[in-house]
Amino acid sequence: MTLSDYVNTFGQYLLQRYGERVHKLTINAGFTCPNRDGSKGHGGCTFCNNTSFNPNARHPSSIAAQLDAGRKVLRKRTGAQRFFAYFQAYTNTYADIEYLSQLYEEAFIEKDIIGLSIGTRPDCVPETVLDLLVSYQERGYEVWLELGLQSAFDETLERIQRGHSFAEYKNTLIAARQRGIPVCTHLIIGLPGETHSHNLETLKRVLELGVDGLKLHPLHVVKHTILAKQWRQGLYEPLTFSDYISIATDLIERTPPEIIYHRVTATASMDILLSPKWCNKKWAVLNAITQSLHNRKTQQGSKLLL
Repeated sequence: MTLSDYVNTFGQYLLQRYGERVHKLTINAGFTCPNRDGSKGHGGCTFCNNTSFNPNARHPSSIAAQLDAGRKVLRKRTGAQRFFAYFQAYTNTYADIEYLSQLYEEAFIEKDIIGLSIGTRPDCVPETVLDLLVSYQERGYEVWLELGLQSAFDETLERIQRGHSFAEYKNTLIAARQRGIPVCTHLIIGLPGETHSHNLETLKRVLELGVDGLKLHPLHVVKHTILAKQWRQGLYEPLTFSDYISIATDLIERTPPEIIYHRVTATASMDILLSPKWCNKKWAVLNAITQSLHNRKTQQGSKLLL
């Protein structure tokens, strides 16, 4: 019994498409964010310490070195021979187009790289970037645009200091998909001020617009963030393990089966994680979601919202 028995996972999608294991190699290309450099704000989102998403965030090595280090680990662990270059840390479209092209091309020098995943914000994807991504598709690479939305509620986005609106997400999503670029949307469960009904409504709004992939993340409190201060002051209480499993299961059930789940949880290392401690236990969460779907005798798409 595995998660892919119940959920249309990205790993299973890649296996079926390419006939072999394909994995992502994460890259920190040294980007910043308009919500950190003063263009829209300072300090970033209230939950953001990017080290929690990318351990090399402070001192990135070259793209080639990062790819080499990642492939050595994955080849030994899984036997994979082909990979996606995942530009993950911060806002990976936040630069002029010539610089972006130079960075992405560095990944393509490696012959085992067959595609790109580009993590970014909805307000940092101009038409020139979309055109560049289309050019890679025309060369035979698979390209995914990963948009960090987190919530479809503008009041929540303001509360967590995202610096963009749901309307900006909508515009970027439509522009990308009209060009044939698949979009994976990131959603966070457990945001301050939100309840289960917010999670369901966010999913509904995202599905109504159309999307190709989803990532679910439990909100965790990490060091050196505004959220950490709020948590210490008793102003924020993280989700329990059981609540996250229940909500994630509900969302999966309500997602059409053709949509690809790139992730259903996220983790942080113990050296920066403050709460909840279960966010360090990736496989415990994955196994619990699998067990929850099994116990309910349900699967992705069993209870569609639309």
